[in-house]
Amino acid sequence: MAELYLVEFKGSRKEYFYNTYYHSLNLKEHVVIQAERGEDIGLLSKKVDIEMEFDESQKPKSILRPASDSDLNKHTELKEKELEHQKEILQLIKKHKLIMKIVDVEWQFDGNKMTVFFTAEQRVDFRELVKDLASRYKTRIELRQIGVRDEARRIGGIGICGIRQCCNTFITDFQPISTQHARDQDLPLNPSKISGNCGRLLCCLRFETETYDTVKKKYPSPGVRVNAKQGKGVLERIDIFNDEALIRDEEGVIFRAKADDITEVDKSGAKKMRSMLDDLNEETTNRDEIKKLDSEK
Repeated sequence: MAELYLVEFKGSRKEYFYNTYYHSLNLKEHVVIQAERGEDIGLLSKKVDIEMEFDESQKPKSILRPASDSDLNKHTELKEKELEHQKEILQLIKKHKLIMKIVDVEWQFDGNKMTVFFTAEQRVDFRELVKDLASRYKTRIELRQIGVRDEARRIGGIGICGIRQCCNTFITDFQPISTQHARDQDLPLNPSKISGNCGRLLCCLRFETETYDTVKKKYPSPGVRVNAKQGKGVLERIDIFNDEALIRDEEGVIFRAKADDITEVDKSGAKKMRSMLDDLNEETTNRDEIKKLDSEK
């Protein structure tokens, strides 16, 4: 069976393709692939060594050939055109008095389609705009309204962690995120700290929750007096990444203990500790801003 590859396109779009014609391929090099109506070009990002099943409607198409020098030159020219056309389309939007923001313009490699990505707070009647675009560029036009998370994915950027945004790397589908995910991780509900470049809640709040839940279930709640092999004290917090509890003894000395070394003694302080943490969050939080984050998807 033909080898399966993951190909990345502009805007962090990723799709699977078969090396149907058994070309000699190198990762991180461009390939020309079979598109819905013609050809497109993308970057060969990964070889898939596991068997995958696809629905008939999602069955991968073929890699037609490794990109030649002329293909790469054409690809560079298209990217330059996309920037020019974005400015031209902006003028047409003003002409039709449409309330929409152009995010990106993408030409299919063979020129058979141009896709215009935009954001808008409401539905936009862009039928007359499409007619103008089709008349000007003599190709099939698709206008696609996207959300702010998709906008951040297409534009790209660096997250507050200092590395490439999750939506530009491994996240394929956006899952619902709420401020409860931040609470479960004992994070201060400060919108500037838990929001990404898109202005929505950080994607990592969602996929890190499982790790926090798994570790926290091993330990008593903060505020509980415990016995441990190392001594007695109050469990102050849980170090999720080292899978350890930090315990303060009667002399104020903090020591660490694993879950298997702890015996729960007194829960009376746990509720008080939780209440103190919640109060601290509320003091440093604009409730209206937090409520808005919860309502935005």
